[in-house]
Amino acid sequence: MPKGYWIGRIDVDDLEEYKKYIATNAEAFAIYGANFLIRGGQFESVEGTSRSRNVVIEFPSYQNAKDCYNSDIYQKAKAFRDPVSRCDLIIIEGYAD
Repeated sequence: MPKGYWIGRIDVDDLEEYKKYIATNAEAFAIYGANFLIRGGQFESVEGTSRSRNVVIEFPSYQNAKDCYNSDIYQKAKAFRDPVSRCDLIIIEGYAD
């Protein structure tokens, strides 16, 4: 079964408030088996548009990735993120050969 991934690009307007999102999303990520592959870090935008922060999160399955996002636990954490940031997020199935 292919893994699932969240690929996010975020601009944060208020880092102190955004830290509440970071602190509260950990519970949902633990329940659904999330593993951060990229969480911020140095980057170079070589084509197209970018945001200031990039995240790639791996889940055991595509279904786990979708279930985590739709969970009440994650949505409560997301409520801290929404007022202080702009986010582009996709949930995508990994490649399995």
